[in-house]
Amino acid sequence: MSWQQVAFLLILAGTLYLFVSERLRVDVTAMLSLLALVLTGILDSKQALSGFASEPAIIVAAVFIISGGLAATGITERIGQWIGRIGGHSETRAISVVMPVVAALSSFTHHVMVTAMMLPILSRFARQRKLSVSRLLMPMSFAASLGTTLTLVSAPAFLLANNLIQRTGAESLGIFSITPIGIALVLIGLVYMLLTHWLLPKRGGDSGDDEYLRLDRYRTELLVVEGSRWSTRPLSELRRALGDKFGLVGWMRDGKLRKDLSESSPMISGDVLLVEASADTLASLHDDPGLDLNAVARFGDTVTGDGDAQLVQAVVAPGSEFIGHSIRELDFSRRFHAVIAGLWRRDATIAPRIADARLREGDLLVLWGKPARFAELAAHHGFLMLVPFAGEAKRRVRAPIALMVMGATILAAATEWLPVPLAFLLGAVAMVATRCVDIEQAYREVDVRIFVMIAGVIPLGIAMEQTGTAALLAQGLLQVVATWSPLMILLVMFSAAGLLSQILSDAATTVLLGPIAISLAQSLGLPPTPFVVCTALGAVVTFLLPIGHHGNLLILGPGQYRFSDFIRIGLPLSILLAITSAWIARWLWLGGPLMPGGFGGI
Repeated sequence: MSWQQVAFLLILAGTLYLFVSERLRVDVTAMLSLLALVLTGILDSKQALSGFASEPAIIVAAVFIISGGLAATGITERIGQWIGRIGGHSETRAISVVMPVVAALSSFTHHVMVTAMMLPILSRFARQRKLSVSRLLMPMSFAASLGTTLTLVSAPAFLLANNLIQRTGAESLGIFSITPIGIALVLIGLVYMLLTHWLLPKRGGDSGDDEYLRLDRYRTELLVVEGSRWSTRPLSELRRALGDKFGLVGWMRDGKLRKDLSESSPMISGDVLLVEASADTLASLHDDPGLDLNAVARFGDTVTGDGDAQLVQAVVAPGSEFIGHSIRELDFSRRFHAVIAGLWRRDATIAPRIADARLREGDLLVLWGKPARFAELAAHHGFLMLVPFAGEAKRRVRAPIALMVMGATILAAATEWLPVPLAFLLGAVAMVATRCVDIEQAYREVDVRIFVMIAGVIPLGIAMEQTGTAALLAQGLLQVVATWSPLMILLVMFSAAGLLSQILSDAATTVLLGPIAISLAQSLGLPPTPFVVCTALGAVVTFLLPIGHHGNLLILGPGQYRFSDFIRIGLPLSILLAITSAWIARWLWLGGPLMPGGFGGI
């Protein structure tokens, strides 16, 4: 063993220790590992920094942006509402619903994108039902990886495995050749997580999502703009577009409150809708060119000052001079050059018209005005505080575009019309170019910590190959198992690939160990297909460390998981998956029994 191999193994051991002990942040540990490889001369600077331009890093960054576009257009919210309706109020039922759905989605797309899309959905679902998000995210992430075993095109490892099989002269795999194994693995994963979910840590999560600070039931008035897209369309269409966080309180036409108008009634220009809406919905309505906040339409011309007008929130202070006065009496737009566009009250007892509402202590006003005038408002003793409006507008009209972008991205990657990293990068750029998500929000969507960690651990795999450590381990494996039975060799290949994939990518692991699997099969006089397939399966569905799967890296922070959580839950599951994969592979390609009848003769 050369000194470079010894140095690499020491660096690898130290890196894994820091990852598992969490004495340092995972991205800091990855950077220390990268620097150690350079300082010891194992890698040069170009190789050490290659991770930042690597396929996994590019894919993960692009996936964050694509998922941000799906969230910004309200698609993830719609999916979340559907899951919420059928997911019930228990962890068991939620896992039973989420895992099969996620596995099915991952069977024809990239599992990292599915994980990223489902992350905010499950976080919101857990908060609404007072469940622990950490008991939902790991089953979801595992299901995303397991779902890739349902078809040949879902993971690069299987495509590489098929290429290796073809080069031996054996019959190539079809798109559904591994599906029987995949179905068994998904079912075992589902049953396992249902039986052991109580072992998962019960933590609230740290998703960075501040939705729990946002308030619902803002009262506001909407004016249907003349010639807008909503004119002559029924109210039911507007409700479908906005979701369940929108409620109609009253409908005014020609200055009169109408009781005869219903969901099927068409809206016409000049109608005023008295509504209750969430913060996000209110922001979306404000940005909709077909609707206008009635107060802004009436008094917006009185607002003066520098800069673009924006929404802020102000709380009516105890003892405020505004208490007991109606908004109409205060003449707020003339006095403060700002418009009261919405009102939130704890008990929600508000007059039908906002202008008639008499203010109380603790009322929260949504104000529209120019920043230059807000300093006067903030200093006024009648307000307890002045803070930015918490709502985030959903670009719902662009939801079909976002779906088309996602579909085109998946199609381009699955058909290999474009290389996978380029397909996802194109999808991310398209999300921004089509204004499904603005560029500032797109940059905010990228979790830099995860990106840096991925870029930092990839050089470990390069170093393992370059120092000859990987080849050394592979040669040692060949000498040990050459005389073992087929089933045991299948298990060993699965396990070896699973261990190696915690450092290398699934594709690199398959390329490295695939030839060894073929050599073992040929020494036994057996077809290479089951040995190569088990190698690829081990690289894809072994759950030991979060760094072994990029989807698990995405949930590491939001679920407040520790490395030990993955080992405790993932190790028993990986053993079950290994036995199942080897057993069914032997049945499919070696003529072994499907039903267990003891291990004699294996």
